[in-house]
Amino acid sequence: MAEDLSVWQLVAGASLTVQTVMFILFLASVISWFMIIQRGFYFRACTRARLHFEQQFWSGMDLSQLFRQGSAQADASGNNFVGMESIFRAGFKEFSRLRQQVGVDSDAVMEGAQRAMRVASAREEEQMDKHLPFLATVGSTSPYVGLFGTVWGIMTSFQALSTMTQATLATVAPGISEALVATAMGLFAAIPAVVAYNRYSANVEVLLNKYETFSDEFYSILHRQALSAQPAVASQPAPAKPAKPAAKGPNPASPSPRVKG
Repeated sequence: MAEDLSVWQLVAGASLTVQTVMFILFLASVISWFMIIQRGFYFRACTRARLHFEQQFWSGMDLSQLFRQGSAQADASGNNFVGMESIFRAGFKEFSRLRQQVGVDSDAVMEGAQRAMRVASAREEEQMDKHLPFLATVGSTSPYVGLFGTVWGIMTSFQALSTMTQATLATVAPGISEALVATAMGLFAAIPAVVAYNRYSANVEVLLNKYETFSDEFYSILHRQALSAQPAVASQPAPAKPAKPAAKGPNPASPSPRVKG
């Protein structure tokens, strides 16, 4: 009897509808675990890259040197820039490009750098939110999908009882057990997805706050550089206009010529 009521026997003996529900839940669980592991490695890499870049940024290194060093490391390793370093490179690249243009004032330079950092931050947020909607969907719908399989299995079991003259617990137990397996699989798929979604959403919020704080601090640094590089035209005195030459005419001090008569 124990062998007949094992999980594998219950799954194999379930109706086609319940088996389809079980397969959907199993597939959702496998994909969820893949995304959970992948997101875990991603957020760990983001945290490690953020700490490493913050250490370099606040070490007093020149910004141009830090930009060139990051480019050299990316070319050597073949990795893309992520997180805080991506925001730094977007803002500094736009800042340097606008400063080299003639006739662009400091306000326009800072506005362009800030816009570039906002775009880079939005891309990082989009990358961090990747796969999280799927985890939220699995966590919220899997119990109901499993419940649907349970209700369908119990309904099928009671329909089979209607053709029997004598209904006992031994006759109804396998059908109900098959139906309850669907609920168990729904919970097995939903619980890890909900836990992972809540944890990774909190990680996204923490990282976005740190990126925003860094963007504000980096904006202040670039603003000071823009003001220091701007020529102090207002402090220089205006050149004096040359005095107009005096009109030529008879010198009143010189004696008048005598007229000979």
